[in-house]
Order: sequence, then C-alpha cells, then structure tokens
Amino acid sequence: MSTVSPPTRNRGNRRAEILEAAARLFAARGFHGVSIEDIGGAVGISGPALYRHFSGKDALLSEMLLDVSSRLRESAVAVATSSPGPAETLDALLNVQITFAIEQPALITVHDRELGNVPEPARRQIRRLQRLYVEEWVTALAELHPACPAARLRAATHAVFGLLNSTPHSAGELPAQEMRPLLHAMARSAIEASVSAR
Repeated sequence: MSTVSPPTRNRGNRRAEILEAAARLFAARGFHGVSIEDIGGAVGISGPALYRHFSGKDALLSEMLLDVSSRLRESAVAVATSSPGPAETLDALLNVQITFAIEQPALITVHDRELGNVPEPARRQIRRLQRLYVEEWVTALAELHPACPAARLRAATHAVFGLLNSTPHSAGELPAQEMRPLLHAMARSAIEASVSAR
C-alpha cells in the first residue's frame, strides 16, 4: 500500500488558519452570509488585519478552492508514481479521497455551493486541476479495466466522488474509524458495478 499522505496543510501557518476558519463559516452560513470581520474574529484578529493576508473575500475563497484542488491533484500524482500497480494506485486514490471527505466536509460544502462565486480566471484554474485529478483516477481504472470506455470510467469516477463526498450529510453518524472502511467498500463496489454492468 502507498505511504503517500493525504492532502494536508501546515497548521502553524496563519494563512492556513484563516482559510480553515473561513471554510467553516462559509459552509455554515454561505459566502455572502460571512463578513471579513466574522472571519477575522474566528481567528482572533480584526477584520482590517485580515487584509494583510488576503485582498478580500473573493481572493480568500479563490485560494481556498485552488489550494484543496491542488493538494488533491498533487496527492493523486504522488500515489500514481509510487504505487506498484494500478490496483494499489486505486486503493491509494480511494484513501486520499476518503481522508479528505472525512476530515474536510466544510470544504466539500463550500466547493459545491460557492464555486460560482470564485472570479475568473481562478475558477478555470480550479476546474483544470479537478480535471487533472479525475484523469489520474481514469488512468488507473483504464489499466484495471482496459475494455471499458474512458467516458464510462470518467462517469464512474465522478459518481464515486459523489458517494464519498456525501460526508457533510453523514459526518457524525459513525466514528471515522468505522466510516473509513464503509466508504472504501462502497466505493469499490460502485466502481466494480459501473464497469461490469454494460
């Protein structure tokens, strides 16, 4: 099994602390329901002091979603290059996405609801990183199921993301140590069903 860690930030970083607080607030109250003062208050600084780190809420939201998209893609590339074969790559990719889904449900909610509030060209960059992340999955699946069309593998990947990224609704129902194997088993079953039911 791959030893590559899931995407994480340096928690001692002030910008990272602000991004995490903003993600929680945006998830709970929506982008337009949160002020710069609210975000500053959540990390113990004044609203105006936040401008030393970010030019505004738009910039903060852009960096938040660019950051997570970049970290997921980097983790996928790392596991793809370090795993001994496509089956191990798929397991490692599942572990990366499951860890993200369990540990970062607020970011999932923010992405789903607020991507439209990200200015261009940052939104295009986010979409590009996400496409590259998906293609890492499709490559691994294509090696495991070479007869399956790429379009079907891509659709299956997006469906699995939908399953795994349901954690904003299911988080808290089960402890993480039970949720993790449940999500892994369900995702593997969904993938197998998607490539065999033709």
